[in-house]
Formats: sequence, C-alpha cells, structure tokens
Amino acid sequence: MSHQYVPVSWCRNTTIYEVNIRQYTPEGSFAAFLPHLPRLKEMGVETLWFMPVMPISVKGRKGSLGSYYACSSYRKINPEFGTFDEFKQLVAHAHELGLKVIMDWVANHTGCDHEWTVQHPDYYHVNEQGDFYDKHGWDDVIDLNYENPQLRTEMIDSMQFWVEEVHIDGFRCDMAMLTPVDFWKEARNRLEKVKHLFWFAELDPLDQPDYMQVFDAAYTWRWMNATRQFKSDGAFQIYSLREQLNDYKSIVSTHAMGAWFTSNHDENSWNGTEYEKYGEMALPLAVFSATWEGVPLVYSGQEIPNHQRLAFFDKNQLDWSQPPRLHAFYKQLFQLRKSHSDCFVMGESDCGLIQNSVEHHVLTFKRSGKESTLFIAINFSQHYLPEVEIDMGSSERGVVEVFSEAHSDPVARFFYVPLEPWSFRIWVKK
Repeated sequence: MSHQYVPVSWCRNTTIYEVNIRQYTPEGSFAAFLPHLPRLKEMGVETLWFMPVMPISVKGRKGSLGSYYACSSYRKINPEFGTFDEFKQLVAHAHELGLKVIMDWVANHTGCDHEWTVQHPDYYHVNEQGDFYDKHGWDDVIDLNYENPQLRTEMIDSMQFWVEEVHIDGFRCDMAMLTPVDFWKEARNRLEKVKHLFWFAELDPLDQPDYMQVFDAAYTWRWMNATRQFKSDGAFQIYSLREQLNDYKSIVSTHAMGAWFTSNHDENSWNGTEYEKYGEMALPLAVFSATWEGVPLVYSGQEIPNHQRLAFFDKNQLDWSQPPRLHAFYKQLFQLRKSHSDCFVMGESDCGLIQNSVEHHVLTFKRSGKESTLFIAINFSQHYLPEVEIDMGSSERGVVEVFSEAHSDPVARFFYVPLEPWSFRIWVKK
C-alpha cells in the first residue's frame, strides 16, 4: 500500500518520548514536568508525545482519577495537570529547546459524560435500548458514530484547535484502526492546509496495512509480542524474529515507518515493565529499537530505569531521587542517530540483515547512508560466544566500536568478535 502523503521532514529521523504527566512527578502537573525538558533534550529526545491532556469523565470513571482515554471534552485541559495556559507555555518552552510536541488523540470514543452526549447525542452509536455504548466492552467509554458527517467536521475542528491555539506538531492517534481510514484521510487533508504535521498511529502495519496510506509511523506490536514470547520460551533460536523483521520490510514503505519499543503506558501498567517481560534482554532490545529502520519510542522513566508498574487509574509516581542511570546509554544511542543521520533518515538510507556464524543467537545488520556505514551485532542469548564471524559484505579498513571506542581491523570482509551474554556492539566504519 503506497503512502499518499509526504512526511514532515523532521519525523524521518526522530526519537519519541512518551510523557505520562500524572505519574511523572509527585505533583503530576505540567509545571512540575517543565524542569525535566532540558534533561530530556540533553539525552537526545526530539519528540515529546503527551498522553491525553483533556478532562476525564466522572461517569463510569475507573479508580480514583480515571483513564486518560475517557475524555469529557476535546477542547479543555484536565485540571489535575494544570491550566490551558500552562500547557501552552510548556509546549512553547519545548519548542524553544528545539523539541517537537505531539498530542494523544482519542477519536474512536469519549468518556460517558462527554459534553457531546448532551449537545450532540447524534454523534454516538446507540444500542437497541437507545443507550450509548461501547462495542468492545469498555465500560468507561462510549463509541462515536463516523457515519455522521457533522461529527467528522467537529472532530477535525477540535484537532485544528490545538494546532492553531497551542502550536502542536502532530498527533499520536489512539487505536487508530477503530476509526475509519477515510476519516483520517479527511482529517489529514484538512489539517495539512494549516500545518505540516507528524501522524503517528497506534496500530500495527502488518495488521492494518491500508492505514499506512495516511500515517507516517505506526506501532510494531507484532515484533514486541514476538520478542516477549521468544524470551518467555527460553530464547533458544531467533529465526522467528528474523521472519518478523522481513514481514515488516515487505509492508512498511520508504515513507511510513515502524516505531520500535519495549514499553509504553499500556504495556507497563497491564503486562509489566520491560524487566518483568524481558529481564536481561531489555537493553539489547533498546539498542535494536534505536538502530533498526524506523523510529525508537521510549516511555517515561525507562532512563531511570523504572522497575515498577505505574497505576493507570490512580496516582503513583516515578522515582527521580537519583540521577537516571540509563541517561548516558540512551544519549549515546540517540547521538549516534544524529551524528550518522545519513544512516537513519527514512527513505534515504539502507538497513538490512547480514550473515554471521551464530545465526540462531545473534542478530547482525548494517545501516548505510551516503557518507557513513554502521554494523550492529546483538547477542539474544544467555551464552558467551567466544568468536562470532560477521560477514561485512566487503573488505573494510577498520571500524570503531561505539560503546567501548575500541578500534578494530576486520580480516578481509569478515570480522571476528567475542560476544558476552545479552551483549551488543555497534561499529562505525572508519
């Protein structure tokens, strides 16, 4: 499926950081999050994705605070986080630092007491009894009816409100596949006339390829689930992971990217932290997410590293009492993407698997651009591998390993390296 739109240039090599305002600080507010912006900028974050900032419905509310994804208005701010002006100032300050800001947009449903239930009840689906409902069984939200053209117009007007009033740079579209693809086309066609935006979908392109006509990037749920299953099964052979990557290559075009991740708000709260799911495989997967073709997605607190599940409907918080231990790790990965940007700009660089002598445990691949070449090796096993032969494809004069800064000279086109359990190496061609 071809991509119908030209992606905004900055999104083609960016790093996305999901912000959970409620749990980020003890105050859980925009004002309390603001001082973290310079640190995130220094770490190499380029795009901030804010989970929904709209007010949350009271009717059907879960827990003491409710779900971000059950809003009661599309044009107001959740007072739990602060004021409209404070959010606007936060976005402006992010822009001053050179950061981009995208908003979470929940188009499929609203909370049960959204203002439209009174003002525009015809915007909703109703059951045989004439009651609002959600066909997925979620009892704190109700479904919108996209057969109503007035709803479509009002929804796009609401999106445009945030673009014009707050100057956001794009949307992360919640459960995008539940809303008709022709609506997203309509929205993008209209909003592109206002501002060239980044469109990021919560769906997997392998499951909903037709939506990639519209969106610039989308989740890689299948990859995440495959890696979790691989680790749970004992991490014996990685052939299934290679097949998964080949499947993505066949569906994601040069204009539509995969977003690679080990955690997000849903995964952390409901399925566990990346350390519960992956254990010692968490960091190797983070390296993969930052170096494979597409964009890396990091969730609030992964740089701490965070080992707790964050409540979804109630208040708890991340622990920032100590300097984040993985700050330098992520900074090095994200700086690599910038210092060798020709290897990472989607549509202008090449990425492909290369052969090695321990294919059942080691994933090796090559990134290349007009000026730079990178080689990546990840040992997805608990075994020490004393000599892994990597086929670099051509004779190389020498390479420098990113993390150790060690210089090496391959023998002809082959490179022989030891790999510790769950280790990773990135080499830059000299």
